[in-house]
Amino acid sequence: MGQRVSRTDFEWVYDDQPHTRRRQEMVKKYPQIKKLFGPDPQFKYIVSAMVLTQIVMLYVMQNQSWPMIVLVAYCFGGVINHSLMLANHEISHNMAFGYARPLANRYFGMWCNLPIGVPISVSFKKYHNLHHRHLADDDLDPDVPTLLEAKLFCTTFGKFIWVCLQPFFYGLRPLFVNPLPMTKLELINTAVQLTFNALVVLVFGWRMMAYLLIGSVLAMGLHPVAGHFIAEHYMFAKGFETYSYYGPLNWITFNVGYHNEHHDFPAIPGSRLPELKKIAPEYYETMPQHTSWVRVLYDFITDPAVGPYARIKRKSLDKPKSVADKSIGLINDSWQPEVEQKKR
Repeated sequence: MGQRVSRTDFEWVYDDQPHTRRRQEMVKKYPQIKKLFGPDPQFKYIVSAMVLTQIVMLYVMQNQSWPMIVLVAYCFGGVINHSLMLANHEISHNMAFGYARPLANRYFGMWCNLPIGVPISVSFKKYHNLHHRHLADDDLDPDVPTLLEAKLFCTTFGKFIWVCLQPFFYGLRPLFVNPLPMTKLELINTAVQLTFNALVVLVFGWRMMAYLLIGSVLAMGLHPVAGHFIAEHYMFAKGFETYSYYGPLNWITFNVGYHNEHHDFPAIPGSRLPELKKIAPEYYETMPQHTSWVRVLYDFITDPAVGPYARIKRKSLDKPKSVADKSIGLINDSWQPEVEQKKR
């Protein structure tokens, strides 16, 4: 089973998340940051090209052997699908068409969702808003592992299994921690996705549907690009709850590695986060950062000081779940630039 983790509890803190305070300070010091707000005009074309690439791959791969299908799904198709998941992350912040066109963003997210095989786009936005608004909240942040996960996967082998099963924990955890009501847009997302899946099976066969799903699952588990799941918020340095990564895998993941920057300014698209860092380097260069997502996975599995318990947590401020439900409107985001500008 391997060595047991040294932690027996989460890292409980009693202050507010640092990103809100830092955002206010940075905008006051560097007002030019506001010019970075808003969608990237090229984003929707890049995403559409990726979706079409996967559709072409269905034709290319339809007569290949199972070993080749799995290999290509891990090395190529899964990478594209994972990148599309991160494109959905951008879309959840309305980075395709801007805050003024929320429905356009939601429907574009459904298009982006197609090769992933599972209808996640609309639901992801709903729960991701909670992650930003209530970072590390014991009840409301769906990104934090449950106590059961931390207790069960507390050895080297257990952490290895947990990493491999990450897509299932990541996808199902919100439904157990803080389930929110189903919305009409989620039903539409599901109907669109099932229709696409049926067409894939009808035109290319079941094996190509498997190619899409296998790629999505494998690239969220023990895979280099999946290292960001752990790199973002697991506590590798005591007292720090968010970490950035500035390496080359940002090129295919919409700069999700710039995670401190993203939580500070979720209204800035991933393509402009490097510019934010250049404007205010003193805020980011002094913080702990990761240099390799592969190394993150290795250290998470083998280092007894790191595991599912290695997360900062905050006690929920007696917020009833209905309050969380009301705060989750589909057309709202974790932070809107026009609100920030009105304050100033």
